[in-house]
Amino acid sequence: MRKIVCFLLIFAVFSCSKDDEIIVPNTVDPDPSAGVEVQDFMWKAMNLWYFWQESVTDLGDDRFANTPEGSEAYTEFLRSGDDPGDFFDSKLLFIEDRFSFYNSDYRELTNSLAGISRSNGLEFGLVRKQDSEEIFGYVRYIIPNSDAATKQISRGDLFTGVDGQTLTLDNYIGLLFGENNTYTLNMADFANGEVIPNDNEIELTKQEALAENPVYISKSFEINGESIGYIMYNQFTNEYDDDLYDAIVALKSAGITRLVLDLRYNPGGSVNTTRLLASMIYGTNTSDLFLRKRYNDKIQDQLSQSQLEVYFADKVGSRTIDPLGLSKLYVLTTNGSASASELLINSLEPYMDVVQIGDVTRGKNEFSTTLVDDRENSYLYTPSRVNMINPDVQWAIQPLLGRNENAEGFSDFTDGLIPDIQLKEDLGNLGILGDANEPLLARAIQEITGATGKRDFTVKNPIDAMTNSKMFTPLKDRMIDDTHYDHNQ
Repeated sequence: MRKIVCFLLIFAVFSCSKDDEIIVPNTVDPDPSAGVEVQDFMWKAMNLWYFWQESVTDLGDDRFANTPEGSEAYTEFLRSGDDPGDFFDSKLLFIEDRFSFYNSDYRELTNSLAGISRSNGLEFGLVRKQDSEEIFGYVRYIIPNSDAATKQISRGDLFTGVDGQTLTLDNYIGLLFGENNTYTLNMADFANGEVIPNDNEIELTKQEALAENPVYISKSFEINGESIGYIMYNQFTNEYDDDLYDAIVALKSAGITRLVLDLRYNPGGSVNTTRLLASMIYGTNTSDLFLRKRYNDKIQDQLSQSQLEVYFADKVGSRTIDPLGLSKLYVLTTNGSASASELLINSLEPYMDVVQIGDVTRGKNEFSTTLVDDRENSYLYTPSRVNMINPDVQWAIQPLLGRNENAEGFSDFTDGLIPDIQLKEDLGNLGILGDANEPLLARAIQEITGATGKRDFTVKNPIDAMTNSKMFTPLKDRMIDDTHYDHNQ
């Protein structure tokens, strides 16, 4: 079979089809003096790649005639947004699209997709108080080697204000996620079901280029004759594929026969890393279909079967996968588990029994990739081609390109994946991550061992987070398509 050469890093690069390239349609150009170069790039890239291109009238192939009159109309249309970001949001997106986004600097975007961000290391959820505009935060975990790791703050701690201002729906974004490098959290206690401010304050400072190893915890337990592995994995980031590989190897060496995979704070990331983890858990038969891609008709018709189908893997880089070979997997989820986390569950379902424990997932079933103004490469971001990006247009967009179906053709989980065992996190009993008594892990262990002791899993104060700190990074809840297109490679 002819090899199809594609670059592989954190972003999909598949400027290759049956004829080794994606055919870019001949479209109208704007007035070169109009100052709309960014909007022109956005429109043309979205016209080619956007999953819902045919459903957005202004992205239609016949929307602007390739004539002087059409060029004038096109120019005026590109001017219709206050700025490129407003133009993208208001003119180019399908009404049901919750996830496509942009960044004015492609470098910032690509760094964030590699797990590098400006952060103080505090990962938290935000909850709206009942019948109130006020919100409060609760600490989920602390990133090692961060500023927060040096402060007296830990999982389960609560805060209601920043710099003396009570957090509300109107101000929390600016206070917590604005340009301020340093802020002071006003802490709170939880008593009798209420979040009550106290006098404690914690000052935190954001660091540039803070990298988070997503393999947060990896350990094993011997409980009631069962050898149980546990991995808390917080983002599908392919820069840490070797760390993930090493964690699986260590668990296999420990002789585990069951695995609890904790994805409750994992918003997604690399599709290829998802495939590799699935292969490490289940098996390495490269004839087993992991997923099938579904693009818009314009792209779908140009791609061959081998480009649309992705199979299980037998290597991580040059390292051979010795899979755990499990027939059952236990996955912990919350409403913050999204995109690639959901993809892993959905793509393994045809092959093994996946027992989902926790809360309903977010419902992010589309994949995306990074597009830049590199027209000779069909707008696809390729690390080796950064010098080919238009120097006058440094913006990047991250639009939804399609959906990934599992081997049974299922991809419809827009409303989230419903757990087999529903168990929300409890604000008054979050527990210690990785501890066998932490509620969600303890429930998985009970399911594995069949123990029916007196442990009460009643959730007295269920957490319904409206958002979380990961949703304010450029990666957010993205599923980044970075897979090969020939399963014999």
